[in-house]
Amino acid sequence: MPLAVFVLGLTVFSLGTTEFMVAGLLPELSAEFGVPASQAGWLISVFALGVVIGAPLITAATTRIPRKSALIGLLVIFIAGEVVATLAGSFEMLMAARVVTAVAHGAFFGIGAVLASDLVESERRARAISIMFGGLTIATIAGVPLGTFLGQQMGWRAAFGAVAILGVLDLIGVAALVPRLPDRTGGLDLHRELSAVANTRVWLALATTMLSQAGLYTAYTYIAPLLTDVTGFAPGWVAPLLGLFGVGTFIGSLVGGRLADRSLMATLCVGLTGLAAILAAFTLTAGHRPAMVATLALFGVGAFVINPALQTRVMNLTEHAPTLASTSNISPFNLGNALGPWLGGLGISAGAGLLAPSWIGALLALAALAVAMVSLAADRRVRNRTSEHTPMTKPG
Repeated sequence: MPLAVFVLGLTVFSLGTTEFMVAGLLPELSAEFGVPASQAGWLISVFALGVVIGAPLITAATTRIPRKSALIGLLVIFIAGEVVATLAGSFEMLMAARVVTAVAHGAFFGIGAVLASDLVESERRARAISIMFGGLTIATIAGVPLGTFLGQQMGWRAAFGAVAILGVLDLIGVAALVPRLPDRTGGLDLHRELSAVANTRVWLALATTMLSQAGLYTAYTYIAPLLTDVTGFAPGWVAPLLGLFGVGTFIGSLVGGRLADRSLMATLCVGLTGLAAILAAFTLTAGHRPAMVATLALFGVGAFVINPALQTRVMNLTEHAPTLASTSNISPFNLGNALGPWLGGLGISAGAGLLAPSWIGALLALAALAVAMVSLAADRRVRNRTSEHTPMTKPG
């Protein structure tokens, strides 16, 4: 695997750390700016909004720029956003900085995934993407806890400052080690990119992404109170158990990349079936500590084994113009991240208890599977139409 793919993965580590570490710093940020914790939580919401809306727009605006140059420019924007966050004198300024970093974050994911896939042979594309996205799983295992710890010990500004320094190192690595590849599509064309996104099968792929991530985050958001209030673990066990989940996500991402290279849609359909089964299993294992530990580890694997297939599916459907579609796939990831916790919260508020997010998540995973099956049927129709229009040749 080319070294540049790992450089992209390390950059994603920095991007993922700044995305998620705010959740662990909400008490410090709330006290600093004199706002309630619920309002401090807007820093997470505006980040997701920046990714959903801003990333495709920025990608569209950079369609005429070589991909390596676009990544370098996005990292400069990212570093600037982290510096502004570090120096923010008001809550509004910090929110604005979060939007800036979110736009760079989402666009980098989409453009970087296309570049990573171009660095390897077609049969290794999903594996390359899984390595790049592996940086995000490492962020959940190490980056977020370390950023939270640093912010608690030295002040929240130190956490943002550390990520800014990481961003500078990432910028040097991308500039020095990521090759400037010739564009295999003959130059990025906005009309071609928009035409690719208009494909019905692309929208089915995006819907699969959104529903699968909603299923994941419906359960994951409320996993800590489930562990303490239902399973009976002491609060001190939550962090290491979530670390176990993080290890599972890393394994799932790597395994998912290899499997998707062999059979992408089979990996996606089997993975969604497994994710639904694991989420449903929480309702049976939550009352037994050893069983809950095993289910949590499997949850991490099942949650991320489908990610390389989700991203590669979109790029395969838009092979002649993948950049905007790839970036747009980051938006349903974040829409799912927002939709899942809301639905899980509705279930709890309705009196269904802390197990409600698990079975709601299982239903969402099954909905994602249904959409994936519709995609398979659409693929079959396209293949049949293609074979009907292929002229027959006489043997011999």
